[in-house]
Amino acid sequence: MKVILLEDVKNVGKKGNILEVADGYARNFLIRNKLAVAATEQSKLILEQQKQQKIEQEKEDIRNAEALKLKLSELTLVFPVKTGENGKVFGSVSSKQIAEELLKKHKLTIDKRKILDEGPFNTVGFYNVKIELHKQVIATIKIQLKAQ
Repeated sequence: MKVILLEDVKNVGKKGNILEVADGYARNFLIRNKLAVAATEQSKLILEQQKQQKIEQEKEDIRNAEALKLKLSELTLVFPVKTGENGKVFGSVSSKQIAEELLKKHKLTIDKRKILDEGPFNTVGFYNVKIELHKQVIATIKIQLKAQ
């Protein structure tokens, strides 16, 4: 029996695959547990529409990430820090602090785990920090550590 998988099934296939499986396995396990549907013309059409919607959503996400990348490239975050001799900073600026500063000052929500350069930012000066907005879009933001 031909079925379309609705979920990933271990040792069987991935979501969206059209497979030929035993009739009993399809009826008694896959379809009953809502892991698959019978592969009819209607269900194949629905699968195609879902794939098309996913492609469109992916394109939209990339466009949004590109727009955010332009915004971030124009920003410079300034962190006032306490310093010792030779401009050495007491402590350092973390990715969490960068994400919080973006939210507080510019109302931009960035997950701290998406900040790729984790430092250490422990001397006074400018740094370029990479942020992964999407798998295909990586932005760069400038941060400045300024002595108080």
